[in-house]
Amino acid sequence: MDFDPLATARRALWIGGGQWAGKTTLAVTLALRHGLTAYLYDRHDARGHDDRRIADRIRRGESPDGPDPEATWVATDPRRMAAETLAGFPRRFEWVLDDLSALVSGGRVIAEGWGLRPELVAPVVGSTRQMVVLVPTPEFRAYQVERLPRATARHPGVSDPERARRNRIARDELVAADAVAAAHALGIRVVEVDGSRDAAAIAALVTDHFAGYL
Repeated sequence: MDFDPLATARRALWIGGGQWAGKTTLAVTLALRHGLTAYLYDRHDARGHDDRRIADRIRRGESPDGPDPEATWVATDPRRMAAETLAGFPRRFEWVLDDLSALVSGGRVIAEGWGLRPELVAPVVGSTRQMVVLVPTPEFRAYQVERLPRATARHPGVSDPERARRNRIARDELVAADAVAAAHALGIRVVEVDGSRDAAAIAALVTDHFAGYL
C-alpha cells in the first residue's frame, strides 16, 4: 500500500476560527467523548513549529531571534499585524500537514486552532462538513480577554504594554473576521459563541454538525 502523507488530514475534523472562542475545549471534549485524537495547534506551533520558524529565518538571512517585540506589538498598526499574521498561515499550515502525516490512527483526528484557515483546509478534506469555524461575539471576546490568563498577560520588554495588548486584541478580531468571511465564501459552517451556551451545548451542536464523521 502506497503511503499517502495527507491521509490523516483528509479524514480529520477541523475546528478553526477566532481566538478565545473555546476551540481547544471543544476539541478535547469531542476527542474524549468520541475516541478521537486531538491535535492542538497552539501547542505544536509554540513548540515544534518554533524550530522550523527559526530555520526559516536563518535560510532567509534573518536573525534567529525573530522580530523585535516593540516593533511587532507597539509600533505596528493592528491591520498590518493582521495582514502579516494571515500571510504567515499558509506556511504554518504546511507544518500542520507534516505533523498529521506522522499520525496514523484507526479513528479520526480532530484538529483545532486559529491557523487552521477555511481556505487552507477546504482543498484537503473530502467535504466542507468536516470543518466548523468558531468565533466569539465582541461581547464574549471582551469577557474572555479579561478572564483568561493567556489573554490578560502583558508583553514584557515593551515601552507600552497596554497598547501592545490592545493591538493584539484588535489584530485577533480582524483575523477572526477574515476567517468568517472565508468560511462563508466556501460554505463552511460558522458558530458564533456569545456565552449563552455552555461548553456542553456547543459540543452537542458541533457533534450534530459532524454527524456521519464521528
